[in-house]
Amino acid sequence: MEDLRQRLTQPSVESKQEASGKVISYLAITLIGGLVATILIFLTWKGIALFTGNHYSLWEFLSGIKWRPSDHVFGALPMIATSFSVTLLSGIIALPLALVVAIAITEILPSTAYKFLQPTIELLVGIPSVVYGYVGLTVIVPFLRRFFGGTGFGILAATCVLFLMILPTMTSMTIDSFRAVPKQYRNASAGLGATRWQTISRVIIPSAKSGILTAMVFGMARAFGEALAVQMVIGNTTVMPTGLMHSAATLTSVLTTGIGNTVMGTISNNALWSLALILLVMSLAFNLLMRLVSRKGVK
Repeated sequence: MEDLRQRLTQPSVESKQEASGKVISYLAITLIGGLVATILIFLTWKGIALFTGNHYSLWEFLSGIKWRPSDHVFGALPMIATSFSVTLLSGIIALPLALVVAIAITEILPSTAYKFLQPTIELLVGIPSVVYGYVGLTVIVPFLRRFFGGTGFGILAATCVLFLMILPTMTSMTIDSFRAVPKQYRNASAGLGATRWQTISRVIIPSAKSGILTAMVFGMARAFGEALAVQMVIGNTTVMPTGLMHSAATLTSVLTTGIGNTVMGTISNNALWSLALILLVMSLAFNLLMRLVSRKGVK
């Protein structure tokens, strides 16, 4: 009788597995959280060294228009303006096309088209950025040089490359948003006598609005942080952008070209870390914006 009581009261195999699973999960969460916190602390510490250690003016850094590391002049405004310019232009161009493609795949074309096109789009999402940069260098830049003159390098070339990069991502996310709209909405709209276009424009798109905005923000976040592809076609001139065909430089292109040419701890190296801190802040801002848009859509 006592043996039976011990068997009934002792922990089962399932409870032991659940306890070990919780321990592993908590350890994984702690490890990931520690890594993220370490990265944030390290980038913040290195990013503010220019202002705390070298006593460089924060206002001059953010508002200055000249970037001359040899003269210890660090004005980040041209790179910030160029980064936002190419990001906004590529996002504005890519969003309408992503909407059109997503509408065609989910609402107009037969289901067999979705089975063929969706894997193709996802394949384009996974193409390395250097491939897009090489396409821009060998196709887009010569095309722009032939029809618009100049060198072909500049903001317009970078915008075209980023547009090609983020279009598959935005299209895939928009397709998922449209497919998440309940079928009952379409049936109810058809039952009220609405045409296909009326159903798309007045029912499906408004219902998937939060997903569409999330796709746009996600695509722009990827465009803002892209380095290699942009560096290959933008010209890498640290001046204020004055035209689409003029060479310029983004935050990422300056970082990738300059980080290997500076000595750790010098004022030039600290200035690059400050640019990296700006990139980190903007990435966090994009992530926060995506969460706000998604939360608004859920409500």
